[in-house]
Amino acid sequence: MAADKPKRSSIHQGLPPRKALPPFEALRAFDAVARLGGIRKAAQGLERDHAVISRHIRTVETWTGTTLVERTPTGIALTDKGRQYHALIAEAIDTIAGATLDLMKRSDNQPLQIWCMPGLAFHWLTGRLGAFEAAYPGVDIEVRPTDTSPDLTANEADVDIRFVQQYGTPFHLPQGIRSLELAHLPIIGVASPAYLEKHPAIERPQDLAEHQLLHEEGFQPWQDWLAAHGVDVEDLDLGGPLLWQGHLTLDAARHGRGIALSNHLVAAGDLAAGRLIEVGAGNPLFEGFTPATYMFMARADRWEQPSVRRFRSWLHTAIAKEVPHP
Repeated sequence: MAADKPKRSSIHQGLPPRKALPPFEALRAFDAVARLGGIRKAAQGLERDHAVISRHIRTVETWTGTTLVERTPTGIALTDKGRQYHALIAEAIDTIAGATLDLMKRSDNQPLQIWCMPGLAFHWLTGRLGAFEAAYPGVDIEVRPTDTSPDLTANEADVDIRFVQQYGTPFHLPQGIRSLELAHLPIIGVASPAYLEKHPAIERPQDLAEHQLLHEEGFQPWQDWLAAHGVDVEDLDLGGPLLWQGHLTLDAARHGRGIALSNHLVAAGDLAAGRLIEVGAGNPLFEGFTPATYMFMARADRWEQPSVRRFRSWLHTAIAKEVPHP
């Protein structure tokens, strides 16, 4: 009798039957409900509507033909079969997550991808990256100047640096993202000496409505700034060109085309050289109303990745030398 052939690993036996694999998003929702102890908690954890989570649970139950979750006087609970099923799939989900993190760690030698506000990238960061490269020669970086935040949870970038205003529309840190405050600064209006000499004096924030204002992608930043300074903007028709990015509005201000919004970090060189003047400097009517913060953001589970940690530490120290930290 011929010897039995050794069994092949299931990974080489072709695809498992389609019926054996419910949609992964539905399994992920069921796993979250089991781990967190409720549909609403799972919805918060996954940043989904609770109705979507409920629909995913029904999908898994329909797929398996088994009641996995039941309602109780105190909420919902897993059935016996639900607990048994979750114990098995939770291990598989943890294995997938662990394998993915291991793969990400093995990719630490890949360039660190940094998305950054264009103004900070152009006027401050690029001129100082040589110091970082000298301190950490083994860390390669890619900097993308953009006003759009990446999807850090989907690894669209490793690091995001944003200038977040503390007035107007509230900012909410995405789920699973960790942040560090790099600098706390007021947003200021800046203009060239030539522009200010040729136009009426600015004694109150209301006076700015009669001036040429330089805008980025829309009028909202100036509207929020004026409103924070007590100006009624409801019927205010702001004029001025749209230039889309902060470094372009700053350049237009240098050439006497109007007044741009900036901050003391980005505009430091121009202010020191006299190319630009802070509008309302020393006037209490212009002070303390428009705080904003440069935020360093990365995935919480990659916060201590060596390249992320090294760049974060260097950036924090470099900015602190030029701007007092709150």
